[in-house]
Amino acid sequence: MARRVALVSLLVADYDDAIAFYVGKLGFDLVEDTHMGGGKRWVVVSPGSDGTNFLLARATGEQAEAIGRQGGGRVWLFLHTDDFAGDHARMSAAGVMFLENPRHEAYGTVAVFEDLYGNRWDLLQPGA
Repeated sequence: MARRVALVSLLVADYDDAIAFYVGKLGFDLVEDTHMGGGKRWVVVSPGSDGTNFLLARATGEQAEAIGRQGGGRVWLFLHTDDFAGDHARMSAAGVMFLENPRHEAYGTVAVFEDLYGNRWDLLQPGA
């Protein structure tokens, strides 16, 4: 039986702001945006590969305290690329906040960035 993680929920404050960031600045694809009633939506974005997609989940109540802190201040999301220099340049020009300059590690080229809420990601081109 084949298994894979299909969706990871990302808590967001606003659907449209989140779509603007993930699609407009990171270059993800908007896979689905279905209104569920009562202001709730099913919003799925994809980095455009056969990997895991993200459900942008508008936080309600006490969930709002976890927006931007789902990884506890650590990098917890890893965006792989086969064009680090191009993606880094495009994302920087779009206003994505990188917390460091690109660096070369034994596992590849990497730089940490934050999404619009402060979640930390690695932009990573794995080494050969």
